[in-house]
Amino acid sequence: MVRSVGWGYIRIMAGTIAGGSVGFYTMHRLEISYKAKWDERLRNYEEELNKRKQKPKDFEEETL
Repeated sequence: MVRSVGWGYIRIMAGTIAGGSVGFYTMHRLEISYKAKWDERLRNYEEELNKRKQKPKDFEEETL
């Protein structure tokens, strides 16, 4: 009985550590992809803004 209880504690600790590692890695990857997506959106927005500043009359005609 003592061996099975000890083995149970080891399994619980190993599962907790492994689960925490997998969860951390998953959230880390999600955060990196989220930041990359928003960096791309910001870059596109800045490009569009610069185009509008360079040629404001062209964009006014397109919106009308």
